[in-house]
Amino acid sequence: MLVARTPSGRVAVHPVAQNHHDHGVLTWSVIPAGLPEKVLKEAAEIARGIAEEMRVEGLLVVELFLTAGGVLRVNELAPRPHNSFHATEVGCVTSQFEQAVRAVCDLPLRSTEVVRPAAIRQPPRRPLGGRPAAALRAGAGGPRRAAAPLRQARRPAGRKMGHLSRAGADLGGGHRAGDRGLEPVQG
Repeated sequence: MLVARTPSGRVAVHPVAQNHHDHGVLTWSVIPAGLPEKVLKEAAEIARGIAEEMRVEGLLVVELFLTAGGVLRVNELAPRPHNSFHATEVGCVTSQFEQAVRAVCDLPLRSTEVVRPAAIRQPPRRPLGGRPAAALRAGAGGPRRAAAPLRQARRPAGRKMGHLSRAGADLGGGHRAGDRGLEPVQG
């Protein structure tokens, strides 16, 4: 959950992002999450309550786990823009980055509405040719897509190298961002 809160107490909550991790590393994230409405509402209430109780000024990401028994558990608090919400750049009225500036400057917060399903995917850890930025740009071509390579002089083995953001597009692996979260590609 991504919550923006201004010094004067205005709050905006972005829709839930649904994440998938492999070996403890984020592989993909999709907005909106394909979860039951009851879970989405509870997640928003938990995140908003934490941000208000902490009197956050700026952004707070509240990472939640949904147990097999349907219980939400808080796992992590991150007071910053977060990779789980990079898809807001191509899928929401207001990106997490614009909302962060608005929040800390005590400006009116904008709509967090999803205007098109969107997702990010981390590319393979070791792209062909060993050129991460080129691999990201090659996968990003097309409308409502963006590549964001990380600019690091030295990248430890197994670390992410950036992400691809896509709106309403095939994410590879037989999935796409859809109105109900990550959906199988038909056909």
